[in-house]
Amino acid sequence: MPSFQQYLPILDWGRRYDRTALSNDMVAAVIVTIMLIPQSLAYALLAGLPAEAGIYASIAPIILYAIFGTSRALAVGPVAVVSLLTASAIGQVAEQGTAGYAIAALTLAFLSGGFLVLLGVFRLGFLANFLSHPVIAGFITATGILIATSQLKHILGITAGGHTLPEMLGSLVANLDQINWITVVIGGAATSFLFWTRKNLRPLLNKTGLPPVMADILTKAGPVAAVVVTTLSVWFFDLANKGVKIVGDVPQSLPPLTLPGLSPDLLGALLVPAILISVIGFVESISVAQTLAAKKRQKIDPNQELIGLGAANLGAAFTGGFPVTGGFSRSVVNFDAGSHTPAAGIYTAMGLAIAAVFLTPLVYFLPNATLAATIIVAVLSLVDFSILKKTWDYHRGDFAAVLATIVLTLGLGVEVGVASGVALSILLHLYKTSRPHVAEVGLVPGSHHFRNINRHDVTTTATVVTLRVDESLYFVNARFLEDLVQSRVVDGCEIKHVILMFSAVNEVDYSALESLEAINHRLHDMGIGLHLSEVKGPVIDRLKTSHFLDHLNGRVFLSQFDAWTALTQNPQVPDQKGAM
Repeated sequence: MPSFQQYLPILDWGRRYDRTALSNDMVAAVIVTIMLIPQSLAYALLAGLPAEAGIYASIAPIILYAIFGTSRALAVGPVAVVSLLTASAIGQVAEQGTAGYAIAALTLAFLSGGFLVLLGVFRLGFLANFLSHPVIAGFITATGILIATSQLKHILGITAGGHTLPEMLGSLVANLDQINWITVVIGGAATSFLFWTRKNLRPLLNKTGLPPVMADILTKAGPVAAVVVTTLSVWFFDLANKGVKIVGDVPQSLPPLTLPGLSPDLLGALLVPAILISVIGFVESISVAQTLAAKKRQKIDPNQELIGLGAANLGAAFTGGFPVTGGFSRSVVNFDAGSHTPAAGIYTAMGLAIAAVFLTPLVYFLPNATLAATIIVAVLSLVDFSILKKTWDYHRGDFAAVLATIVLTLGLGVEVGVASGVALSILLHLYKTSRPHVAEVGLVPGSHHFRNINRHDVTTTATVVTLRVDESLYFVNARFLEDLVQSRVVDGCEIKHVILMFSAVNEVDYSALESLEAINHRLHDMGIGLHLSEVKGPVIDRLKTSHFLDHLNGRVFLSQFDAWTALTQNPQVPDQKGAM
């Protein structure tokens, strides 16, 4: 049972399910379902797929995540960033509106799901840590701008394209003569209403004395109200015949059984985009899940989350959907509405299934401009230029990475933006660790503590120098330590002993070992002893597998105070073997 429970979290929370949980989950499901209906249609439009694909991608994936996922509040389905990445990826292998385009979307979900499951099975969730949060924030800000810009063509009622900001703006300007002013009125009114609803409706309802739950439901129903009013307007005034683009026929059915394309050419073309979508989707999802779980002191298993999201994407691939992940806005709504267990997601899927069977004819006259307004309002909340100021004030390296990610995403497209974000995150990490903080320390008078000589009033001696290494040593930074020690023991100095204080060193790889051997050899030739202090157990065990300790021109001390005491009282250089 433990092994099954590890991979099937539903066996854990399902055993304790009770009426209270049922009541809370049902309320949350009603609110999220109301929110998801227009959102699902809108994100399908963003991905370049038929409207029903958005609903299909919100049914089976939610159920599968509820079975395999560990978050009690995460709501899985289509999200803006992944939808844009989907459109960008499959737009390069198939023409929008064709059967090949839909098959490519299924294949992308299949590859993404398979990749996520493999990462989860092999416990590789830590790989997502290579994407720094500032870089992710910069990427999401840039994609928010791209998404909002891409929807302006629906607000204006014109034909436009492009994958980068310059291309989109150029295409919009070139086709301004096609503007349909009726569409502009509908899109502008819907956008204004949705912005007003998001900021002002809940406070207004609270002032009327309405119960908080009901006020929350009505606020989240804002997009539904916009859908209803604009759809009735198009139908009543026959605006479809006056140039207003509408959703049209939406199949009245449950998600169909579908098969992704498995041709080698298609798989090869979509493999890299699928990996990038998986990484971005997982980072966004796990961030939301962990944030919400922390508020209730619940635990999230990143590796099991990979399996849950992978299963959700595989479900989308076989039920007419496209890549999905955990959405921020809907998850927060789910949490605030009182979701108690992942069963809320199952009830949400049931509500969407009912909508797919009985309500789809009602959206025939739904204008694309309203869906575009829904997307614009949702994604502009993701745009956060304050990350530039924050990183500028805190660390210029982070600022440069964020700025480069934003500029590259806007100027060269989302795929280049994702790839550059990953590369910049790794390069930023390598740069920071390539120049580890190494402090020369001295004894704090009247204690056994050692602190930075440039920050504290400490005792030092001309014959003994202690360098505290505040980073693990590996191939990127090993030479830096070599050069630093060499520069410290210049000709004519009185130094007789160099102590490397390893209290913060967790790893020494083979390149770093060779650097330590080079330091030891040079100091020996200069008549200076090399000593180590406060070496952690795993590090000393690794060093013992080599001959370094046998040839160490000094000793290994348990504590820095022991080293200081021994070497200041007996300044003679030990023999080559030294003592352990």
